Amino acid sequence: MTLLDRCDTGAVAHIRMISPGNLNALSDAMIAALQDELDGIAATTDIRAVVLSGEGKAFCAGHDLKEMTAGRQADDGGAGYFADLFSRCARLMTTITHLPQPVIAAPHGIATAAGCQLVASCDMAVAAQSTRFGVNGVNIGLFCSTPMVALSRNIPRKHAFEMLTTGRFIDTERAQSLGLINQTVPDGAHEDAALQLAEVVAAKLGSAVRIGKEAFYRQIEMTLADAYEYTGTVMVQNMLNPDTEEGIAAFIEKRSPNWSQ
Repeated sequence: MTLLDRCDTGAVAHIRMISPGNLNALSDAMIAALQDELDGIAATTDIRAVVLSGEGKAFCAGHDLKEMTAGRQADDGGAGYFADLFSRCARLMTTITHLPQPVIAAPHGIATAAGCQLVASCDMAVAAQSTRFGVNGVNIGLFCSTPMVALSRNIPRKHAFEMLTTGRFIDTERAQSLGLINQTVPDGAHEDAALQLAEVVAAKLGSAVRIGKEAFYRQIEMTLADAYEYTGTVMVQNMLNPDTEEGIAAFIEKRSPNWSQ
């Protein structure tokens, strides 16, 4: 069964989850499919930006609860399966963060639990107007501890804690004001808007964006002094890139840069 559809336009890869029957849940197979696709993209410089969206009524409804329930049938009550599941999910989310290319989520419908985590793990997000976001596991007795990792790194802690403990959805207006998403567009326009944003990013010098994305996530976890020391070395590395030299020369000479990549 095919779970993903991928369409590349120039240097932009558009990955669409196509499992509408279970609201694009992060089943074992969906996690594996996304991991394989992103691993392949990480290995190429031809793709400079990625858009992630979902088909059907929802972007992603989180983990597949039916699969999780079936996992309980093991002799250990599911402990081994659950540990493996959350490990594989964590690897997928960190792959997005570590991917050299920026990833833009294009959610619609609902993005709940691990689906909300998926949006929060992406570098940017453009949402359809009626999208709702939630970490709703607490409503069924399962605190969204792993989704909390990405969510609490996107929005202020008190708001994250409120979402985690009430299980309530938030709309796009609040999601944007909190910083979970970058922009809201009319329903049905989210994929095109995300692709337009991706094209802007993909038009930049790929090597500069790659080094910049890595530095962004590394420095944000450092002390202020360590961050400046680290990013100073990154700037030196960037400045020594012949394509950066060409970009600066082109700006001074008021012409378009002739980059090698």
